[in-house]
Amino acid sequence: MQQPSDSSKKTVIYTAWVFLLLASTIPMIVLQEVFHQPVSGDLRSGMAAIVLLIGLALTYAWSAVRPLRPFFILFLLLAGAEWFVFTKIDQLPFYQAWLKNPSFNIFMLAEQSLRLMVTLVMIGVLFILKKRRESFFLAKGDTSARLEPVKWLGIKEGERWNKTGWVLAIFISLGTLTFLVLAGRPPLDIAIKAMPFLPAILLAAALNAFNEEMTYKASFLAVLEEPLGSHQSLWLMAAYFGLGHYYGVPYGIIGVLMAGFLGWLLGKSMLETRGLWWAWFIHFLQDVMIFAFLAIGSITPGG
Repeated sequence: MQQPSDSSKKTVIYTAWVFLLLASTIPMIVLQEVFHQPVSGDLRSGMAAIVLLIGLALTYAWSAVRPLRPFFILFLLLAGAEWFVFTKIDQLPFYQAWLKNPSFNIFMLAEQSLRLMVTLVMIGVLFILKKRRESFFLAKGDTSARLEPVKWLGIKEGERWNKTGWVLAIFISLGTLTFLVLAGRPPLDIAIKAMPFLPAILLAAALNAFNEEMTYKASFLAVLEEPLGSHQSLWLMAAYFGLGHYYGVPYGIIGVLMAGFLGWLLGKSMLETRGLWWAWFIHFLQDVMIFAFLAIGSITPGG
């Protein structure tokens, strides 16, 4: 099989970056922050769909970018699934009642059920495109696989995920907890009152971690790794994931950088272990703490 030339590969890489950034939250951020024009969910989805349809059409008109066709198909269906679930299904009367319910047990699990719908669509698409679940990381993987060295993170040659994974999980979790405590400082009596929410917190954290890792990381890596290589596909995925958190907590560029770094790190674990375990587990721990603070906030006066 003939290997693509360097120029052909660069064309594919540049094309992937241009279309991914245009289909990300960047246009929405520019419209809202620079031109002070509010962007509805329908408009954002419509802009992304137009960009991706142009990209998909390009793969039929230009043979050089044909390897990106699975990426455009998956990305387009993701945008469509998000639009349908979060602008149509969530407006159904019974979902509105659940989402507006002040009880954490109800509104959080309702939200996660919507996100799970999108995830199931992505899993179905990936089965069609990749045939085997291991091909899109829907497997535990080799949890003791070797890590590729990263000097600026202190990851040395020969380190394995069964040790480094625990170290990363502990340090990242301590950072998340420190941020949450400093930002929220919940009274002890309110925190104790939130204990009955623990089963819902754990379930919501497990679902959210699975939904985000499968939908926004594993799926992108599965269709980008072959045409772009592991490094470029990892950075593309991290960029999209980070940009999606511009209006998250923390807000703005800091939020983008923090989410982008975590996305890169967890995506790295998928590529090196060929599975979802470490990405899901580390994300799960962060969500347990975040959702615990949300549960506490749901029972504080005015929370």
